[in-house]
Amino acid sequence: MTPPDEHSQADTTLAAPPPQCPAHAYGPGGLARLYGPTAEADPMGLYEQLRDRHGAVAPVLLHGDLPAWLILGYRENLDVTRTPSRFSRDSRIWRDMREGKLTPDHPLAPISTWQPICAFADGQVHERWRGAINDSLGRFDRRGVRRHITRFADQLVDTFCLKSSTDLVHEFAEPLPMLVMTQLLGMPEEYGPRLVKAARDMIKGTETAVASNEYVQEALRKLVARKRTDPGPDLTSWLLEHSSELTDDEVQQHLRLVLIAAFETTANLIANTLRMLLTDPRCRANLAGGHMTLPDAVEQILWDEPPFTTILGRWATQDTELAGQKIKAGDALVLGLAAANVDTAIRPDPTTPVHGNRSHLAFSGGAHECPGQDIGRAIADTGIEALLNRLPDIQLAVPEDELRWLSSLMSRHLVDLPVKFTAQQPLPAEQTKPALTAAPATPHELERNSAPEQPTAIPAPPARASGTRASWWTSLTRWFRRR
Repeated sequence: MTPPDEHSQADTTLAAPPPQCPAHAYGPGGLARLYGPTAEADPMGLYEQLRDRHGAVAPVLLHGDLPAWLILGYRENLDVTRTPSRFSRDSRIWRDMREGKLTPDHPLAPISTWQPICAFADGQVHERWRGAINDSLGRFDRRGVRRHITRFADQLVDTFCLKSSTDLVHEFAEPLPMLVMTQLLGMPEEYGPRLVKAARDMIKGTETAVASNEYVQEALRKLVARKRTDPGPDLTSWLLEHSSELTDDEVQQHLRLVLIAAFETTANLIANTLRMLLTDPRCRANLAGGHMTLPDAVEQILWDEPPFTTILGRWATQDTELAGQKIKAGDALVLGLAAANVDTAIRPDPTTPVHGNRSHLAFSGGAHECPGQDIGRAIADTGIEALLNRLPDIQLAVPEDELRWLSSLMSRHLVDLPVKFTAQQPLPAEQTKPALTAAPATPHELERNSAPEQPTAIPAPPARASGTRASWWTSLTRWFRRR
């Protein structure tokens, strides 16, 4: 067995024990596995065990017992994300990749094999690709995007509002981000349901992850080809016409990056925020008393339950040292976002609210910090507000301790979120009809928060007639006054 301080040379040919065996939690050299039933049952517990044993940087094993370093400390995560000269995003540096241990059918292949996208580049190449993404995302009119979110949220609520009960994970949290993002990318709405399944399957690193990735790639390949000849006011068209002159393949790969990242992070963010609102009396009291807003609640979740628990990865460009650990050139590093957010060096008391504080690492950090995080926040808080305005008396339908979770290397998400409520009538069809994506806005227009010219006007959110049911905020305030 290879000792922990030499884990980069660990023997990965040893067969893993059966999943049910307690030994499955550890591999060669006694290193903890970040995959398998034990790791996935309680990832936060595992992170704290590793922190106690190794400090801010811990040696671990990835799928197939590939060695890596898990970065647990807040400052250490920032150090890694801010020094690309030492820790690169180019996965071709990865020793195991160069030695052929990352085969095309490996579960981590879809998220670690080098691709022509900004997430796998540094320096000028990264600036070129990332600049195209930033400029194109910046062309969306913020108010127009929120109208889309409200419209899709209302459409989803209409599918279950007569039933008095639903599962908010599968019927709301998962489809909403994909519906919004397919609209912003310029895709037909019918792509949404299957893309939801493929995206989640790919992120989880399952045996079918490669096939799911192929489905996503083919859908985006067809989209790029269509937008070459028939452009519109959407992200795909804007990337194609950007001054950086991206190739069709570069556009396709960046659309995949945006789509998958936005889906997984936002779906988890919506589900986790709704769970907190439905189960945490302190949160509801703060909202009802005006001490916290819905965006504050979203930000609290980003601290406590970030959508991505970890991110693979960074790769060491040289022999170096981090938190006392000797990192060798070609080693893989995994950003421990969830662990960093509860590092006592920055949060001595994790129960203290952090309203208004955006210094968490939920969206990573440095030059590769998520470019679409504001769209993700908008989908979460606007969508949740639309849901709660429609169903003001919504409540959890099962005891909180019956909620189930699934974890993978990069994320932990609710399996379902059963709720019950008073049945409501769907909105009139004309109030949730499709709308065109907002046309381009110049930076000056965005600064003035002025709506740009549009080829077709975007319908305003449906007006609530006087005398209808009270808003969720009003109902919640009244509920607390009655307590």
